[in-house]
Amino acid sequence: MALTTAPGPTRRRTGSVPTPAGRRGAGRARHGDGLAGYVFLSPWLLGLLAVTAIPMLLSLYLSFTDYDILTPFSEVRWVGLANYERMFTADPSYWHSVRVTLTFALVAVPLKLAAALGVALLLNRAWRGVGLFRGLFYLPSLLGGSVALAIVWVSMFNREGAVNSLLAVFGIEGKPWVNDPDWALETLMVLAIWQFGAPMVIFLAGLKQVPTELYEAASVDGAGRWRQFVAVTLPMLSPVIFFNLVLETINGFQGFTAAFVLSNGTGGPVDSTLMYTLNLYITGFTDLEMGYASAMAWVFLVAIAIITAIFFSTGRFWVHYSDGEDR
Repeated sequence: MALTTAPGPTRRRTGSVPTPAGRRGAGRARHGDGLAGYVFLSPWLLGLLAVTAIPMLLSLYLSFTDYDILTPFSEVRWVGLANYERMFTADPSYWHSVRVTLTFALVAVPLKLAAALGVALLLNRAWRGVGLFRGLFYLPSLLGGSVALAIVWVSMFNREGAVNSLLAVFGIEGKPWVNDPDWALETLMVLAIWQFGAPMVIFLAGLKQVPTELYEAASVDGAGRWRQFVAVTLPMLSPVIFFNLVLETINGFQGFTAAFVLSNGTGGPVDSTLMYTLNLYITGFTDLEMGYASAMAWVFLVAIAIITAIFFSTGRFWVHYSDGEDR
């Protein structure tokens, strides 16, 4: 006799199937949420268009013209690549500003990061009052690139300023630092290095994330302070170093305020402080060659992008992340 199996009871779904009207209602709700999001984003979007996107596109167009601010837009003449050709082949002041900016960035940025890391290591202790010292070291960075700070700095490095008065106490004859072509740029470098507070705070945050077990293991293996710094601190801190390096390099190339104040907007003495951005400002707003200045701005943007890309492409060789993956 063949055995047959009776079908079991069929389970019913407890949830109800959405009706077409319900699906339309849910879709309208999601659409309403998206619309509300765009409404809240609209101030930022309007600012992006009005302050960034549209001016950038306009400057790109002007870089191919001879626009001089005083000429109406209807009379602007298209010159093609003439501005870029002049920049690279017929403008010695342009290449001088490039050399000044590169010198400033290559010297000031590494020294600033070294000072920030050194102070961060000193303040990464449980000392009494260490919070006060952290605040005092960070204070100069709060002032940023302010005009007031630049004016104070210039007055300190004048012939009768505080720096020369301090040197006189030790019998050292001072110099007219800000008026000497051999020392004016170095004065700006010292100002930039002095404002190491922001990268110092970032280094402090990174040092707090380094596991103490690594130092204990290194100590057990006989590693001294310097060996622990090289073998533990620097590799674990490499992502933070990379972040600060990219950020401070971009800021170094964008230096403007201090150079403008020190030279009264001329790049002097003898063009020794003619930073790229200051040269761009003089070209556009003093010489009224806004088309040529726009071309300079776009070359500057491309150069910064290339430098940043180089950092990211080479970072995988020395930046190490805690998850064990280099990126």
